Amino acid sequence: MVYSKQIIDTLLAVGEKGIGVQQLAMHIYNLNCTLFSQPDLRKIHNYVQQYLLRNSKSPQSLIEHTGRRGFYRLNTNNDDARQLVLEFRKHKTTEDDTPEETPQRDLSLSLF
Repeated sequence: MVYSKQIIDTLLAVGEKGIGVQQLAMHIYNLNCTLFSQPDLRKIHNYVQQYLLRNSKSPQSLIEHTGRRGFYRLNTNNDDARQLVLEFRKHKTTEDDTPEETPQRDLSLSLF
């Protein structure tokens, strides 16, 4: 389903601090709202809550509980989660990575 991929992408973007169920459900709701259709927020909240509960049961699950009530994050001890982090991490360019532009010498003939 589309929601599960969006949940994983959002948890990936949030990082180590995690995100609350209500905030995550609201984010998924906003991702799926369009001008012509609006999904039911209660249904999305229930789906997100059940998905997180189902996928955070064991220590080797993809998602883990952060210790705060209702907050979840990706389990970095899981090999699949580490692979997701590597695949979806965007390359950040820094000033050192950008090639310097060297000025070109003017090779045109002078008319005067």
